[in-house]
Amino acid sequence: MAYASKSPWVIHYDASSCNGCDIEVLAALCPGFDAERFGVINTGNPKHADIFLVTGSVNEQNINVIREIYNQMVEPKVVVACGVCACSGGVFHDCYNVLGGVDKAIPVDVYASGCAIRPEAIIDAVVIACGILDEKSKQLKEDRKAAKAAAKHEEELRKQEIEAFKENRNVQKVSIRRTPEEEIVDVDTEATTEEMSAIVTDALREQSPDNVEIKEG
Repeated sequence: MAYASKSPWVIHYDASSCNGCDIEVLAALCPGFDAERFGVINTGNPKHADIFLVTGSVNEQNINVIREIYNQMVEPKVVVACGVCACSGGVFHDCYNVLGGVDKAIPVDVYASGCAIRPEAIIDAVVIACGILDEKSKQLKEDRKAAKAAAKHEEELRKQEIEAFKENRNVQKVSIRRTPEEEIVDVDTEATTEEMSAIVTDALREQSPDNVEIKEG
């Protein structure tokens, strides 16, 4: 198990349910069913949460709230729809103000049906969510590793291209200082200003020319 799934923090949001599923969520966290034996901790801060537990259906009044909570959660994160209303809208799906289940607002990873959902089903859903959380955490690490390797490879290619420009255009020095706000390139050469601009443009082909400053030595 990854560090996140060993002690997953859960945030619960009631999306206009009848409170039947909400009571069962509280029952699952109480000592009777003791979801904390799996390391589950309830939190009110989306930035601390790993699992988003939603009860009730989605409507025009709460869809933006659900999305806001989801967007504030950091990756990896898992969404669990608790109860038939959260899964599909339930008995309220034909109401004029109901859009449907939670998947109408955000991606859902685990569907836990029931009206009202049983605490045992909530615990099972959280355990499944922990497994998904492990998979997402592993995939996130692999993606970051691949992105880092790709950036390193791109940096090596960029250096090779600069060396090639130095040899082909009689450039004695090309130095690049990279900052988040700007790209400053110092070029010392006997070439004209137009040729220096071509060197800079080729060396930083993916950078915006508006952010390139040429200093003549």
